[in-house]
Amino acid sequence: MTTPDTHAETPGSANQGAGKRRFPILVLLPLILFTALAGLFLFQLMLGGNPQTIPSALINKPAPEFSLPAVDGIARDGSPVAGFSREDLIGKVSVVNIFASWCGPCRQEHPLLEDLAKIDGFQLLGINYKDKPENARRFLGSLGNPYDLIGADDTGRAAIDWGVYGVPETFIVDEKGVIRYKFIGPLSPASYKDVFLPELNTILNDQ
Repeated sequence: MTTPDTHAETPGSANQGAGKRRFPILVLLPLILFTALAGLFLFQLMLGGNPQTIPSALINKPAPEFSLPAVDGIARDGSPVAGFSREDLIGKVSVVNIFASWCGPCRQEHPLLEDLAKIDGFQLLGINYKDKPENARRFLGSLGNPYDLIGADDTGRAAIDWGVYGVPETFIVDEKGVIRYKFIGPLSPASYKDVFLPELNTILNDQ
């Protein structure tokens, strides 16, 4: 005597099973994407690339039009620090640093900017991103002010026009007002010495 096969598939059960078999793929999709991105990151490292330098659409193109007011109350050597515009980038190599008092990595890289300010041949300019004047004053008052000019980007509009991903970021602009280099993230002693300064020297020597 045979007994009923309790494991026999009912109509539609095959489709349900197929649907269940597809479910793990959806669950694993984030892991697959992460693995792919990690692979690209590793590939860049193997090629000797710097993961902190991301290609920008503005490289070798004129800096955007902008005009930023001064950050109220900030002084250097006893004199008020003025804001700046695109016109101030013409005629001299400029290093433009995007910073904010609320940005922890900005505090981390600040001693390197202090060292950078001691080098002749270019001007160091700061764009204060979405900050309060009193906080910016306190930040630079405690750490020192390396900037020749500082523009207040209260709305963040100028940073958007510069293609900023986040703070800090640092650009090198040649004397014609063309963006030649972009460093994303905080400068470290190693990246400052081995990456940023060589780029800056190359651009200075091209002038």
